Amino acid sequence: MLLTMTKKSAKAPAKKPAASAKAAPKKGAVAAESNKVAKTQLVEMVADRTGLTKKQSEEAVSTMLESIVGALREGKSVGMPGLGTLSVKQTAARTGVRPGTSEKIQIPAGKKVAFKVASTLKGNL
Repeated sequence: MLLTMTKKSAKAPAKKPAASAKAAPKKGAVAAESNKVAKTQLVEMVADRTGLTKKQSEEAVSTMLESIVGALREGKSVGMPGLGTLSVKQTAARTGVRPGTSEKIQIPAGKKVAFKVASTLKGNL
C-alpha cells in the first residue's frame, strides 16, 4: 500500500509543473513568484519607509547605485553596513575550452566584481 501511495504522489505533481511551464507570465506583469526585487520595487520600499515621493525615492536609489558603480570603476571597494562589501578583483589569464568543439582558447586577464557577505547578515539568514 505504501508503494501505491508513493507512485500516485510521484505521478500527480509531475503533470502540474509541465502545465504551468506552458503558461509563461506576461511581459508587463510583475511575477509574484519571482525571487528578484526590481529597482521599481526598491523605489516603492524607500518611498513607503521614508515618506518621500516615488520620484524622490527613484532619484535617491538611482544616485546610490550610480555612486556604487562609480566607486567600483575607480577600483575602490564599497562597504554597506549590515549587508556586505563589493570590491573589484583581478582575474588572471587562463586557458579555457570552447563548449561544443572542445577547442582550447586563451581567456585574457580581466576584472570581476566580488561580494563578501557581512557576518551580521549571515547570522540573520
